[in-house]
Amino acid sequence: MTRRKFIAGNWKMNGSVGQVDAFGRALVEAAPSLDCDLAVCVPFVYVERLARALESTHVAAGAQDLSSEVDPGAFTGEINGSMLAECGARYVVVGHSERREMFGETDEIVVAKAEAAIAAGLTPIVCIGESLEQREADETENVLARQIGALTRGCERRTLEAMVLAYEPIWAIGTGRSATPEQAQSVHAFVRSQIANWDATIADSLPILYGGSVKPDNASALFAGADVDGALVGGASLKADSFVDIARAVI
Repeated sequence: MTRRKFIAGNWKMNGSVGQVDAFGRALVEAAPSLDCDLAVCVPFVYVERLARALESTHVAAGAQDLSSEVDPGAFTGEINGSMLAECGARYVVVGHSERREMFGETDEIVVAKAEAAIAAGLTPIVCIGESLEQREADETENVLARQIGALTRGCERRTLEAMVLAYEPIWAIGTGRSATPEQAQSVHAFVRSQIANWDATIADSLPILYGGSVKPDNASALFAGADVDGALVGGASLKADSFVDIARAVI
């Protein structure tokens, strides 16, 4: 099955009104030449502004997290999926390594958030990955199998059919290091095989993105892998020109 390439940006806790506006103008100009699916996940406060800026394009706005609570209620500081959808978000990052490591999100919380995203009509970009210590201890496959197992056991079938997976080697995030194209393909193939053990049809159609210091100069080689369906881009997504260059690498 031919899976359409997908490039998603993750601004993390960066950005400003001016940066959103400039980014939006640049993407409006570049979007007609970009033949892949695109999303840019920005801080909550900028989602609506970016969505409006991009409404004439095929580039989607997204958020970087959401509450696991579906219904409104007394959850001070939380934002649920329906609020994000109302602001124009179409995607939301779930279970990013920074959320897991800094904020204690467990596999069970990640499952609950993925389900909450689907309930709100959002597509969850669910992150999985191993730390440097786990890689050096040859634990990569065990860690990924655990994380994927939590998803296949805990998520509804409709969630697994709709989600996007992002493999992010934690040791390559923001470090300037990146997995080699061969390493990325090998891990992506393993991830797909784990999903196939549960359902081969879903595994065949599931987009699996690579996320770990993706830049314009390494994107093309990474995307050459048969199981690498695009990228979750961090720092390089903050500037429209580098984000567009990465998107052009898949054409």
